Amino acid sequence: MNVAVIPARGGSKRIARKNVRAFAGRPLIERAIETARSSGCFDSILVSTDDAQIASIASAAGARVPFMRPAELSDDFTGTIPVIRHAVQWLVEHDEAPEFVCCLYPAAVLLEAAALADALALMRTSGRDFCFGAVAYPHPIQRALVIGHDGTASMLDPAQAQRRTQDLQPTFHDAGQFCWGSASAFLRGGSPLVEGAAALVLSRLRVVDIDTEEDWQHAEALYAALGAAGK
Repeated sequence: MNVAVIPARGGSKRIARKNVRAFAGRPLIERAIETARSSGCFDSILVSTDDAQIASIASAAGARVPFMRPAELSDDFTGTIPVIRHAVQWLVEHDEAPEFVCCLYPAAVLLEAAALADALALMRTSGRDFCFGAVAYPHPIQRALVIGHDGTASMLDPAQAQRRTQDLQPTFHDAGQFCWGSASAFLRGGSPLVEGAAALVLSRLRVVDIDTEEDWQHAEALYAALGAAGK
């Protein structure tokens, strides 16, 4: 059995009530549920939340909310892995032990459902315990700058100053969209970024990590542009 777990707490700080805010007319949490459903990957879509309004919207959209997330997993400091582990433990305790679990973030509004299926296939063929979506940095990080208190810029690695950007190795980061893992890997608290996970490279046009109002506006502009382009 494959299960999607969508972590969606109510106490978002940088964008208040982010998970129920309407993005292009629909709440973020509802969009995430639809993406999971459209992928055809899941036998069950579960939302882990501490918030009654999120739970109500998620249930109406066809997701399961079989428990309310405990307070100790709903503060500003709890990471994602403990939240997913809690959900998997609940499933195991209720005789619904899954084989593979996908953590799908509500703010992945530009994610194509097909990417979830592609990542599951990649994880299986790679033999890795995890597979997440990655995206390329738009500029070589080897030529990164720091700016001091006086406004002066300097290179982090001055040895790279004379190297052409096309000669530098491409680098990537976690896109913050989703992470597949075996149920056993989540239960032991494994970390995909530490354990050599498989990575599915996503288009930068499909990745915005919505943490600020500027991120939100950027995501809406991309969404409108992709819609206008028929993509």
